Amino acid sequence: MIAIVKYNAGNIQSVKNAVERLGFSCIVTNDETILKSADKVIFPGVGEACSAMNYLKERKLDEIIKNLKQPVLGICLGQQLMCNFSEEGNTQCLGIFDVNVKKFEAKEKVPHMGWNNLSEIKSALFNRISPENDFYFVHSYYAEIGENTTSICDYIKPFSASMQKDNFYATQFHPEKSSKIGEQLLMNFLKL
Repeated sequence: MIAIVKYNAGNIQSVKNAVERLGFSCIVTNDETILKSADKVIFPGVGEACSAMNYLKERKLDEIIKNLKQPVLGICLGQQLMCNFSEEGNTQCLGIFDVNVKKFEAKEKVPHMGWNNLSEIKSALFNRISPENDFYFVHSYYAEIGENTTSICDYIKPFSASMQKDNFYATQFHPEKSSKIGEQLLMNFLKL
């Protein structure tokens, strides 16, 4: 069973719909027992880092997420909250990935919204996906490049488009909004 973390962030329903389209049953929950016993956990999100972290801490979901042992996939805000710190609201995050999240300088249009390809891809999430394939992004903040970076996107500056450390995987882009190629990435995760 696939568990999707329920917290005060948008986009959770579209992730649930995408997982179910791929033939997997899933539940949206903040129940500790279900999250710990799920085969996979997805930590999606569209929203603001500070209020999201406050919600997680109030319900002790921050500690639950950090200590999960099964494969976990953070999406968009989910990836950013897995980092050390976000400039959005000066927020201490989960600290899974040892990088910070910064605001794009407004040299070009911000938020970064639309389709982009990736470079330096290295992760099982990208099986049967080539660097020419594009993914859908919408974000004003980005995770720095670090030792856990598994792909890079270049918009205003290079940033971590995806990351992995142990059982934790994350993408800044939205696989659930990235057409067939996004479905392939979700399927790769669900089959880990």
